[in-house]
Amino acid sequence: MLPVSRTFLATLISAAFLPTAFADESSQDSVPEIIPVDQCIAPEKNSSDPEQETVKVEADSIHTEGQNQAVYQGDVIITQGPKKITADQVTINQRDNSIVADGNVTMNDGQIKSNSNKVKSDLKGERVELHDTQYKLLCQPARGEAAYILKDGQSIYTMEDGTLTTCPEGNKSWRVKATDIDIDNNEEEATFYNTRFEILDVPVFYWPYITVPIGDKRKTGFLYPSGGYDTKNGLEINVPIYFNLAPQYDLTTTLNYMQERGLQFDNDFRYLTDGFGSGDINFEYLHQDDLYKEKGARWGINFTHDGIYQRHWKFTADYSRVSDIDYFTDLDSSIGNREDGQLLQSGEVSYRTDYSDTTLKVRDFQVLSSSQPYRLMPQLQYQYNRANVLPHIDVEWNSHVSRFETDDDDLPDATRVHLEPGVVIPFYAPWGQLTTEAKLMYTYYQQDLKDGSATTQTNSSGDSVTLSKTADRTVPEYRISGSLFLDNSQKWLGGYTQTLEPKMQYLYIPRVNQDDIYQGYDTTLLQNDYYGLFRDTQYSSIDYIASANQFSYGATSRFYDENYKERFNLSLGQIYYINPGDDEVNLSAWALENEWNISDEWLFKGGVQYDSNVSSLQIANSTIEYKLPGGGYTQLNYRYVSKDYILDNASGLTESSLNSYTRDGISQAGFLTSFNVAKRWDVRASYFHDLTENQMLESLLGVTYNDDCWFLGLTFTRHIINSGNVSDIYPEPGGEYESKVSLNIGIKGLGQSTGLSTSDGGNALSYGRPFALAD
Repeated sequence: MLPVSRTFLATLISAAFLPTAFADESSQDSVPEIIPVDQCIAPEKNSSDPEQETVKVEADSIHTEGQNQAVYQGDVIITQGPKKITADQVTINQRDNSIVADGNVTMNDGQIKSNSNKVKSDLKGERVELHDTQYKLLCQPARGEAAYILKDGQSIYTMEDGTLTTCPEGNKSWRVKATDIDIDNNEEEATFYNTRFEILDVPVFYWPYITVPIGDKRKTGFLYPSGGYDTKNGLEINVPIYFNLAPQYDLTTTLNYMQERGLQFDNDFRYLTDGFGSGDINFEYLHQDDLYKEKGARWGINFTHDGIYQRHWKFTADYSRVSDIDYFTDLDSSIGNREDGQLLQSGEVSYRTDYSDTTLKVRDFQVLSSSQPYRLMPQLQYQYNRANVLPHIDVEWNSHVSRFETDDDDLPDATRVHLEPGVVIPFYAPWGQLTTEAKLMYTYYQQDLKDGSATTQTNSSGDSVTLSKTADRTVPEYRISGSLFLDNSQKWLGGYTQTLEPKMQYLYIPRVNQDDIYQGYDTTLLQNDYYGLFRDTQYSSIDYIASANQFSYGATSRFYDENYKERFNLSLGQIYYINPGDDEVNLSAWALENEWNISDEWLFKGGVQYDSNVSSLQIANSTIEYKLPGGGYTQLNYRYVSKDYILDNASGLTESSLNSYTRDGISQAGFLTSFNVAKRWDVRASYFHDLTENQMLESLLGVTYNDDCWFLGLTFTRHIINSGNVSDIYPEPGGEYESKVSLNIGIKGLGQSTGLSTSDGGNALSYGRPFALAD
């Protein structure tokens, strides 16, 4: 007898029995097996009508039972589109176009892969029933077992006596077990009834009803709790609850239980509008602080908004307020930090065109220290900038009207009007640029001296001068600056290409008497670095315009490897003062900046300001980092600021007050590292030390474990909250510290696809990548 394929025989009988459902493959000796891969087939890609899809059958034997039923036996394989069913026996019923598969049944339809004792499927629809099943969802990271599963459509599942976990095969870390489970892949959520949460097959929690996310779609419910122990707060447990209120706004409420303080509610409301931008409202509330009952209810609020309306209008708001000045010292908060001395309360409305910008601004502060900053109530600002008004000539116009107010009775209030027209002549070429500009600055002040209590101030020469109720000044400015871009085509030092970028600037501002104007409404001295040598002002605003007759010069050199990756740069510059005063010097401090990509693993950045007039180092900072394999790093950093530099540049600071913080300026060293110690274990550590006072500032040690389906993080932090009195007269080193242990644990897959990083524990000093070398 000639060999005949089992596919040919089965198809021949099927074609006669159900001619509309099966393909005629009698012309083939064999049919290639269609094997669906174990990956998700998106519903939109599987949207054809099942009734129109060809059904293919392979079996060792077939017989009919009556006129409407055929029974296939022996390694039966049925394929219909992306669906594939294998079984020991399959019965096909013509009357209801269904199949019943029995014995070692496997099914894969691109949505679910299963092993069952029995499966019933509708050939003309998408209804599938599975009995005594082990399943794996292909479009979501989930698997489990169930006594019965009903799959109705491409994404809806109903299970009885089922389990669900996101752990891979063989991992029994956790699972959810319930009498009924409804899974909706479209909504990416699972609903459980009479639910037990089990860890290593041991029941831990019970819920009569719960819904959880099984994907990235936003879903109302509990997020992962965290806990820890704080030397100040005692045991801490944080339970966040997420409310998906609408597509354009949501709310996260975190219940923060502190053993020593009570229960705090932390609410974060986010919103997004169609035409006015987005914003965030964060509100924290502690009804009674058990540690400080005399302070009553404690709360904090922060509101931010940023939006653009019809392209021209821009709205910005940032408002923060807390119940008392010790709020950040006593409580951890997402609104501010313990170092904050004031909270910003500001709002802006701007109207912008192609050439102009008109802005109305208000700015106030909640003061948390002894200072009394100025409120801006309000400021109306107008700016106009247009290029090529005449050939190669740009024009600028800056102006504003500002109202300044303070609660300090020893300081004046004021109204300030400022007009600043300017002309700029720019020149740009591939080998360099030259810019010449001139402007005229006119300012008028009306100062409220508060019944004569604020009539004097100390000027830049140290003399006491009298303020005026009305004052004005006119100050011209002329500046010319240019730079060259020189490229050395001769490669040397191992094949590096060098560039040289010399830069020069001449700035002239005549000396104008400004003693009758209070110089601190919104003006502070700016810190100089290499790039600051080429600014046209020494101050942040215009209450004091310093005279200048100076020549700034400097240069930057860069080195590129054969792949044009920047490996090294060095910038060095200084200011030469022409005709300085009797007590002034001719030269500023040298400013140096350096970045060095020593190799793909080693990076260095440093900066120095050295005053050659008194042979003194003013400022120094350096950072060296080693990039560890696998994305980790180790970093050492150092910063130094001399005591004389602090006294010369910090407004209103006296030597006696500075002595209570430091005797010899700032000298601090830091160490940070983050690395992978094993396949799933990560370690992060940091340590900062004050070398001048020999005190630890902050330290952190964190360990995280990321399993396939859960994660855990443990962090210990310690930071200084009071350095003690370090003055020469009453030295009391040691300081006061606060320590905290934090524990975070969570489950992957139920709304969480990644692990976690260690908490900062409230520390202020953290890693920041300081390198800006161009690739």
